[in-house]
Amino acid sequence: MVFLGAGAVYLAAVISLKGGSVPAFSMNVLVLGGVGLTASLILLMFWRGLRRATQALGAQLEKMNQSGRLGTIMMAGADALPEIARPLNALLSTTRKQLEELRSEHQELQIQCRVAAAEKKQTEAIIFSISDAVIVTSRFDELILANEAAEKLLGFELAGSLRKNVDRVISDGTLVRLIRETRAHGRSFTRKVVEHSIDQKGSPRTFNITLSCVVSSDKDVSGVVAVLHDVTREKEIARMKTDFVSNVSHELKTPLASIKAYIEMLVDGEAEDEKTRHEFYGIISSETDRLHRLIENILNISRIESGVVKVVREPISLPGVVKQALDVAAPQAKAKDIEIVDRLAPVYHQVEADRDMIYQAVLNLMSNAVKYTPEGGTVTVEVVADERRNVAVCEVSDTGLGIPPEDLPHIFDKFYRVRAHKKAAKGTGLGLTLVKHIIETVHDGKLSVTSEKGKGSSFSFELPLIA
Repeated sequence: MVFLGAGAVYLAAVISLKGGSVPAFSMNVLVLGGVGLTASLILLMFWRGLRRATQALGAQLEKMNQSGRLGTIMMAGADALPEIARPLNALLSTTRKQLEELRSEHQELQIQCRVAAAEKKQTEAIIFSISDAVIVTSRFDELILANEAAEKLLGFELAGSLRKNVDRVISDGTLVRLIRETRAHGRSFTRKVVEHSIDQKGSPRTFNITLSCVVSSDKDVSGVVAVLHDVTREKEIARMKTDFVSNVSHELKTPLASIKAYIEMLVDGEAEDEKTRHEFYGIISSETDRLHRLIENILNISRIESGVVKVVREPISLPGVVKQALDVAAPQAKAKDIEIVDRLAPVYHQVEADRDMIYQAVLNLMSNAVKYTPEGGTVTVEVVADERRNVAVCEVSDTGLGIPPEDLPHIFDKFYRVRAHKKAAKGTGLGLTLVKHIIETVHDGKLSVTSEKGKGSSFSFELPLIA
């Protein structure tokens, strides 16, 4: 079209110069060619302007894309693509505002996430530091948190058990049932305590399980927290306290009943002669001494256990203290025709201890040996210094009744007496308990016993030598 228009113009010019006339048809062709030329020129200019505008627009959009920041489209000409530039700028402005709002919300969410992460770490640190077993489950009964105590107690590893259903992690069906019931009825209660026994390597232990629902802001149950507190020892102590009170009451009643009975007989005049009265006085005196020893033993054990006993530590000769106890126990042994053999180390071996307490411990061991040894038997008391281990060892052996193997583990328990020996001699079952407290609790020594039924027993303790 461009070439056609150019040719028509050229032809018209040549004819005019030669003075000729242009036919009507030719003139029409010439006019059309001129119009086509003009249109072509206009289209060419428009296309070039449009190309420049789109290139500028693309360059600005590319720059915004690379910088990540939205700006305003700037066109070179005032009328260059106004229909596109104006709405595009409006869109960019709206998008920019939305991006700023999103950035602000994103920053706020990041802060909230950091705070939540810090709170989670703090909560986990608290849970992991608790000695009781702690288990946390989700609303779908999945394990989401547990501390080391729970792992050891229930036999699982947290790393490989997260997000697994509790019945796949915990083998104790009762605990699983309690967790599920708590979650299912969470809206009706938020906390309950259940006592439950869990087998620990063949030894059942009792736990107080505290189950609590975790309730969200919209009052929905989002999980369950179970805390297992081992109360085995507490229940055992409570039982021991009950037994202790019962045994003390029984032991106190026995001598008091005897004292009361013989006093009533004296008051009623049943002891008509001096010999009978003297016998009654002797029984009353003996039972009074027994009651006094019982009370003293109870008080001494209580003082030692509570830590309020007054201990006077000083360098003492262990053989010298044992010799004093031998002199006191000798009449009791002579009355039963029991031979006492002493093998005492030189007196220069000394230990740092409370003289009165060590004397009481040795006297209790010797009295027991004489008490449970039949007439004509032998009690051997030996004190040696083991310089290699730097300890002084005192051993009291007898040829008495001996202790059955099943009774040996309990021989130092409060009020414990060997059943087979109850008829052989009277006792309260506190003497050996007091000895154990004096040697091990007060003096950090070591007390041990070996025995064979029917052949006798051997009690020994050791204390550190003074260097």
